Amino acid sequence: MSEQQTGVAQMLEPLVSRVLAPNPSAFTNTGTQVHLVGTTDLAVIDPGPDTPEHIDALIAAIAGRPVTAIVITHTHRDHSPGSRPLQAATGAPIIGCAPLALADSGPRVGVGADASFDHDYAPDRVLAEGESVTGQGWTLTALATPGHTSNHLCFALPETRALFSGDHVMGWSTSIVSPPDGDMAAYMASLEKLLPRDDRIYYPAHGDPVDNPQRLVRGMMGHRKQREGQILRLLRKEARTIPAMVERMYVGIDRRLFPAAERSVLAHLIDLRDRGLVSATGDAWSKSSAE
Repeated sequence: MSEQQTGVAQMLEPLVSRVLAPNPSAFTNTGTQVHLVGTTDLAVIDPGPDTPEHIDALIAAIAGRPVTAIVITHTHRDHSPGSRPLQAATGAPIIGCAPLALADSGPRVGVGADASFDHDYAPDRVLAEGESVTGQGWTLTALATPGHTSNHLCFALPETRALFSGDHVMGWSTSIVSPPDGDMAAYMASLEKLLPRDDRIYYPAHGDPVDNPQRLVRGMMGHRKQREGQILRLLRKEARTIPAMVERMYVGIDRRLFPAAERSVLAHLIDLRDRGLVSATGDAWSKSSAE
């Protein structure tokens, strides 16, 4: 697609347009993609950060049309904080994922500011699997896809066979899975859940649309299996700490991403431990006799 300008609405198809938020980073790519669904009335999906210039850009894109719902996939703070000023401006209800309260979000500090939670998120309505919000000529149906976060939802637009995939599936990068809330087993199950669907296109919250989604999902599952295999091969040789594994597994990537990689490796290790394949002694992980 052509290069997108921050703050300017770009039509993707007759029912869908997007506005790029001004929050680029190593974890958000060019920034959060806010999707507007509908023509006469709108849903605004993942309004992004709470900054005046961005909210003004969203209001300009809405162009006086009624907003039926502000829809949230999950509560990382590059996704949901904009819901509150947008609600104040439009009167629209905040609908979507459940709020998430973690006693300890400290481990996420190393993953970058954009990966921390929006603790002030307060939805007017929580959607369960299969529940929908509707407007003139559009329907958004919730699909529970935990893994990146335990409260992550995708939203299907059956009128055009599009899926708003949030941070669950993105074309530019794999999703961060960071314990304790991120769960690798749940993430893999959520990817598997997408395979039998007939979605034509995915609109992720970061990066460009994905026009061959099933192929990408299969590739992402294969990538995670490769990472799992790397971990097991390393631990067959000797017990290792997570930083030592990341040094061997992520050769050539920007070292600023190592903290995120460590969280991902931990998520794999927890899954492998729960399956009886590895165990930990202090900070060191080793293969178990069952592996």
